[in-house]
Amino acid sequence: MSALHWLNSEAFTAFGQHVIWSDMTGNLLGLGALALGWRRSMLTWPVQVLSGAVLIAAFWSAHLSGGVGKQFVVIGVAGWGWYQWRRGRAPGGDLAIRFATWRERAVLVAATGLGTVAVAALFLARPSLSWNPWPDAYIFTGTLAAMVAQARGWVEFWFAWLAVDVVGVPLNFHSGLPFSGLVYIVYFVLVIAGMYAWWQRTRTGATPGTTPPAAADDGAEGPRGGTVSEGVTA
Repeated sequence: MSALHWLNSEAFTAFGQHVIWSDMTGNLLGLGALALGWRRSMLTWPVQVLSGAVLIAAFWSAHLSGGVGKQFVVIGVAGWGWYQWRRGRAPGGDLAIRFATWRERAVLVAATGLGTVAVAALFLARPSLSWNPWPDAYIFTGTLAAMVAQARGWVEFWFAWLAVDVVGVPLNFHSGLPFSGLVYIVYFVLVIAGMYAWWQRTRTGATPGTTPPAAADDGAEGPRGGTVSEGVTA
């Protein structure tokens, strides 16, 4: 039995829903990556890459070509985020965490909106890429927006994930990937906890003047007036 065939075989059945190994394993890795991101661990990025690689098999089995393409893009963005976090570490090994500026937020929201329209247009033109063009395009673009915000060390990355979860749960159940839907519910809990933890880090224990190169492009401060350096766990 090939590795791909095994990944797409049934792991178990619950409440009439068939859960395959790739859907379960890839999403458990995704949960691990999110938890590691909460702790600002560099391991969040390689685990995200591995999760994307496994989920390619899950989306392939569900005949969701758009989902397959999404995971390839996610893997590429995860590699970039890994580089950004390494580049953004201060001499003491710290990572700066901050709120995005209003301009950065506007750019992120605008890019997400335009990206959703562009990807949905592609899915509508090529129906084989997605069963649900608009929600799939929204999740695709929203996931990339969240990962970009995470790579930049912005607290807003948690808000972006929250927005993705709202659509991700019903879409995955509807697409026959129930484990993905359940995992998105767990994502929601982790996102709330992670959002609170990162937010609190911008309010207490601040060490001003440690803005990473990636965050210093416009020289503007976040809404709380500065940056925060936090230790990065390996």
